[in-house]
Amino acid sequence: MTASINHAMTPKVWAMLALLSILWGGSFFFVGVAVNELPPLTIVTLRVGIAALTLWAIAIMIGLRPPKSLKVWTSFLGMGLLNNVFPFVLIVWGQTQIASGLASILNAATPIFAVIVAGVLLPDEQPTPLKWLGVILGFVGVAVMIGVPTLGGENNLLAQLAIVAATISYAFAGVYGRRFKSLGISPIITAAGQVTASTLVLLPMALLVDGPLAVTAISASTWTSIAALAVASTACAYVLYFRILELAGATNVLLVTLLVPVSAIVLGALFLNESLQLIHLLGMALIAFGLSAIDGRLWQRYGSRIRS
Repeated sequence: MTASINHAMTPKVWAMLALLSILWGGSFFFVGVAVNELPPLTIVTLRVGIAALTLWAIAIMIGLRPPKSLKVWTSFLGMGLLNNVFPFVLIVWGQTQIASGLASILNAATPIFAVIVAGVLLPDEQPTPLKWLGVILGFVGVAVMIGVPTLGGENNLLAQLAIVAATISYAFAGVYGRRFKSLGISPIITAAGQVTASTLVLLPMALLVDGPLAVTAISASTWTSIAALAVASTACAYVLYFRILELAGATNVLLVTLLVPVSAIVLGALFLNESLQLIHLLGMALIAFGLSAIDGRLWQRYGSRIRS
């Protein structure tokens, strides 16, 4: 059996996770700005398209070239659908109905689903009883937030469920992305390939549904948000993502979603006049408690102190 990689978390990996959380936390803020002027499909298409151009420019500058294998590009397409197309569209649409901070908290449930998906599909990431406890606590946290009556009507509920559906897609992407390590592909090429495949899928859809983009009608603040969303929160973030996935595995890389809400909530409160209810913070605390069980280190350390 393949050696377990569930606990291959070094200080370097934790530092990379912290940086990734800042980049992805900012994405909820940037989307929160862009949805005021642009429709969801257009935002997502611009995000992955500009990210693809950025990543290929970086790859070429450092001497990397696009792979020629059809098998590899098929894998890029699968990863793009699971990691970009489905979740990005769902999250951006969800943020037309709910605040970016709440969206980021719901997104923090990603590792909960990752434990289940990885446990079923990956022999070296089988869940322990402690991880199952974390899954239960995390689901309770999500249910607490979605089940709050004050969150509003049907559209609001559907928007929250869309974010949850995106987290499930991310969980499958984390498992699917493990294949790129065995293929020996650079994280930069993997990131570039998946956003390129995503762009090819999304571009005709955006043109059909949203129509051509009226470039001159878009404000400078929206263009700045799109650029930051594409370059920082997508291109740079996915290079980090695939490197962490390679080093620490499908479950551990998605622990980043626990850290993402902090920056998303702070940015939303400072610049978008968003506020969260106490029940949302309670749900976040339950998700955090569940993720600490999934990670296991704090629980094991506390258990050792009690036994000593």
